[in-house]
Amino acid sequence: MIDFSPLLLADKGQPATRLILVDKKGFEAWLKAQPERLRHVAAAQGFKGDANQLAIMPGEKSDWSALLGVGDMAELGPWCLARAAEALPEGTYRLEGQAPGAAMLGWLLGQYRFDRYKADQSHKGPRVLLTGEPARIEETLSIAAATALVRDLVNTPAQDLGPRELGEAVLDTCKPFSATSSETSGARLEAQFPLIHAVGRAAAPDCAPRLVEVEWGDPRHPRVAIVGKGVCFDSGGLDIKPAAGMRLMKKDMGGAAHALALAFLVMKNRLPVRLHLLVPAVENAISGNAFRPGDVIKSRKGLTVEIGNTDAEGRLILADALTKAAEASPELILDFATLTGAARVALGPDLPALFANDEAVAEALLSAGTAVSDPVWRMPLWKQYGEMLASDIADLGNVSEQPMAGAVTAALFLQKFVPEETPWAHFDTFAWRSSATPGRAKGGEALGLRAAWHMLKARYGS
Repeated sequence: MIDFSPLLLADKGQPATRLILVDKKGFEAWLKAQPERLRHVAAAQGFKGDANQLAIMPGEKSDWSALLGVGDMAELGPWCLARAAEALPEGTYRLEGQAPGAAMLGWLLGQYRFDRYKADQSHKGPRVLLTGEPARIEETLSIAAATALVRDLVNTPAQDLGPRELGEAVLDTCKPFSATSSETSGARLEAQFPLIHAVGRAAAPDCAPRLVEVEWGDPRHPRVAIVGKGVCFDSGGLDIKPAAGMRLMKKDMGGAAHALALAFLVMKNRLPVRLHLLVPAVENAISGNAFRPGDVIKSRKGLTVEIGNTDAEGRLILADALTKAAEASPELILDFATLTGAARVALGPDLPALFANDEAVAEALLSAGTAVSDPVWRMPLWKQYGEMLASDIADLGNVSEQPMAGAVTAALFLQKFVPEETPWAHFDTFAWRSSATPGRAKGGEALGLRAAWHMLKARYGS
């Protein structure tokens, strides 16, 4: 896990280069107050106060400062310093006249790199930010580390992150917190979690399916279950995906990455809950023993599921994991999954679709997402669409025959495996960024993670 701690330090008056922030509406006033030579320097660099613009301003002697455009000086968002962190040279920096606040996160993540597979791994030395808010450092560092964990896992190709390696990543992440872990695989998995086993049974032996579970915290505290879809590669199964649809399917374990990162935040920040993390890890492969369209599989809950499409596999493994989570009577269940293309058609790549069976939980998550600039968008558990999942020969089907409301019917399928009285929220997240913006590199991305953490902290924190 990336250690960002050297990049964010308490301001004790140590030498540092000044960072001067201006926004578009205040730029002219700032410019008029500067000496003529600095006005010329700003003009020569084309600086006009636009967000993410950067200019180097000379000092009186050999010193210099960095001028950075931000969207709104009245409210520094998490990404307003990310461009500076990416572009400035190695050194120590201090904001002039204010504390960085939420912008500390973007400063850290602006220096994130995934270079595991590059021959040239050289890059600039650390850019250190000083802050006058030392009480915010520890949590900010943990959020940056959790975000980087999601990115690293999603970016790693399936050749190096199959079900076994994903399970190891879960155990390695949780081990420093003295958590209790278990793994169910082989014949025990087939007997106890038949949907997980069915989806993953066609994979090679070294990619065998498994359910990884972690328990942490005081049993007297409120029990919270976090579940993440861990399809390490999704070929589509016998309903094989086209080449274009398969290209990014190393990211189909993005839900598991989010769940693990959220569990890390809970443990790292010592949230007073009894945590239960569940990661069903599989590869949806093709071989002679692959599960087939038309098969009927009995779930852990006892409901039989007719397979209408083997490419709707994520909901199957989540169903068994949600059933197991519910058996311990948690106060809250959260699940994360890169579940449906329909959610992306509806909301695009940046907005995770949120489904919830509890109004208070839904509102808390929406408010949390807005507060930390990690928005989610609620979609309906429209019960009338449940009839689209009807099967002639089983309790329900895993897909609808109608080419509409795909994200809703997927969520309704999952809801069948959650007790009505248990508050539950489901994130259908993309876990990917197709193009880079400051602080947010192209590739794996945490979308909905900070919203979920902010909600849990508000709900259970002191």
